Amino acid sequence: MVKTPPLFDIHPPLVNSACPWATTLEDLRRLYACPSTGAVTTRTSLIQGFGHDPDKHQFVFFDAARAAAEDPASAPLNASVNSLGYSPVPLATYLDFIQTLSDEAPPSAGPAPAAKGFIVSVTGSPEDVAASYALLAAAAPRLRFPLAMEINLSCPNIPGRPPPAYERDALVAYLAPLRRAITEAHAAAAAVPIPVGLKTPPYTYATQFLALLDALESATQASEGGSCPVSFLTATNTLGSCLLLSSSSSFSNPSSADAPPFVPAPVLPHDGPEASSSSSSSSSLGTGGMAGAPLHPLALGNVATLRRLLDERAPALGRRVAVVGVGGVADAAGYRRMRAAGADVVGLATGLGLRGVDVFREVEAGLEGKW
Repeated sequence: MVKTPPLFDIHPPLVNSACPWATTLEDLRRLYACPSTGAVTTRTSLIQGFGHDPDKHQFVFFDAARAAAEDPASAPLNASVNSLGYSPVPLATYLDFIQTLSDEAPPSAGPAPAAKGFIVSVTGSPEDVAASYALLAAAAPRLRFPLAMEINLSCPNIPGRPPPAYERDALVAYLAPLRRAITEAHAAAAAVPIPVGLKTPPYTYATQFLALLDALESATQASEGGSCPVSFLTATNTLGSCLLLSSSSSFSNPSSADAPPFVPAPVLPHDGPEASSSSSSSSSLGTGGMAGAPLHPLALGNVATLRRLLDERAPALGRRVAVVGVGGVADAAGYRRMRAAGADVVGLATGLGLRGVDVFREVEAGLEGKW
């Protein structure tokens, strides 16, 4: 019987989500050393690394109440929009980083590994993701703490590649080779099966949620032992096609012959008003994925809906699938809301970018020990 293990115990149930502030070894070392996090999530990586272009791939913080990035002293920044892709650091290097941190960690008192582990976020083609699982399963026995793999199928910023997690058939195409990789890892004496999760995009209507659940059930039916290969869901990623304009944007009467009627000035990189109207990619329009405070209600709705659907279909899935709730949490109140919506673990990223690892300490202090 082949079955992926459940997500390892995460306590405190507070983590960073995959983000630019979890890119380097020093980033990961700071997150691991923070006593207010129960696990560390790496930035999403590919086997070969992503072709990061700093002129195209950027992020900006802004004030959600005014949708403005200028004059941050006038209002607190609580949101972000980005045109980023994935990490330029390849997966093998992240495994080296994690091995380094494992070597630095003091031995645990007893045979059990240290409780605080790593969630390694990966993406790529279905075959690449399966290969990533094999690499992580082979690395796990050498580490002093547990590993899990999160498959990011929800980035909105990759031109010509819509997030696979919006469509059932695209999800099934990923889960089939993953099942084979899991079976092979179980058969290999030198590998340790690890939990697998999917990072989902913000769903906005019922059929999107049902497509995900149908894909999970299909994978369950095809699995030996009738157990879903997915141990957890991370909900949600950023909301795509969001546009943040600077104060230099303008418009005029459309009937005016001497001036263009609309002159948007996006904050993120863009092609400018002279670009072809046939181009609609994020890089041409200056749009990107939004996170932080304005995403929070949608993220809560996604977590609550997924928790209900997963519980209803637990018999068909052959397991309880955990939910890591992400989106707009920056304080203890946001943490409580996310847990109340059904999250087993709460993640955050924009708050980390704005306040560093102190944001986790602030959340813990506000909870007064009531995780």
